[in-house]
Amino acid sequence: MQKVVEIMTTKFGHSKQSKTVFSVDQIDAYSPTLIPTVSVVIPALNEARNLPSVFSALPRNLHQVILVDGGSTDDTVKIALELRKDVCIVQQTYQGKGNALACGFAEATGDIIVTLDADGSSDPKEIPIFVAALTAGEADFAKGSRFLDGGGSSDITSIRSWGNRLFTILVNLFFHTHFSDLCYGYNAFWRSYLPAFGLDEGAHVGDGFEIETLINIRAIKLGLSVIEVPSFERERIYGKSNLRAIPDGIRVIKTIMRELRTPLQITENMDELTANIQRTSDETELSA
Repeated sequence: MQKVVEIMTTKFGHSKQSKTVFSVDQIDAYSPTLIPTVSVVIPALNEARNLPSVFSALPRNLHQVILVDGGSTDDTVKIALELRKDVCIVQQTYQGKGNALACGFAEATGDIIVTLDADGSSDPKEIPIFVAALTAGEADFAKGSRFLDGGGSSDITSIRSWGNRLFTILVNLFFHTHFSDLCYGYNAFWRSYLPAFGLDEGAHVGDGFEIETLINIRAIKLGLSVIEVPSFERERIYGKSNLRAIPDGIRVIKTIMRELRTPLQITENMDELTANIQRTSDETELSA
């Protein structure tokens, strides 16, 4: 039995369609001895009731699990520590999902960073597929898509769906990409590229739900190879979403326009970052 994952690789200025096949055995064999280490960053605000389901589904042998607490008033932190003794608890410095992710990224030490929601909407069992997309040499950045074959959503509302479609069209038009999904929080990328994204837990840029849009656009502006991985978004298990369709949609629009008119200051050591990625890949092949 094989699991077929259809992925689209998109580079700034051009794209290509490709298909990669991962076998179930390959996914089940997920282990740091065979692939680079993985840090999972989970922003959370009052998600105590959802964490048991999320943590129980995490793959074995993750290098690091980082829970970024946004000032929860329930037992989010307590439950996280009870569920996983080695969890790294980080208190975010400001507010909003974007700031939470930036704070979590700053603490990550794995070769690959994966972003995961704490409400149970994103399936932790898909993590090995995102990681495999990167380690197969296909991409620098793997972004989830609910609108590719094999993906889907039982959570997205009509207004969010139409808004996401509009934002995706704008980004594809302005940045010459062919994304199928822009505002989805399930992503994975090589940590060595993190400095080039220009994210700072102390700078209030992309603090909210527009963070995914910001990271996706900057990955393209950097010229990174971006893969879309089919992903299914489930309904949150308990509680209500903190996302506000209209205000957050306005923030997304502002982010797109700001990134369009603002050249990205690519770090001077970009060649060194790329070399680090290649060395990691070579070491992985040797260990395998």
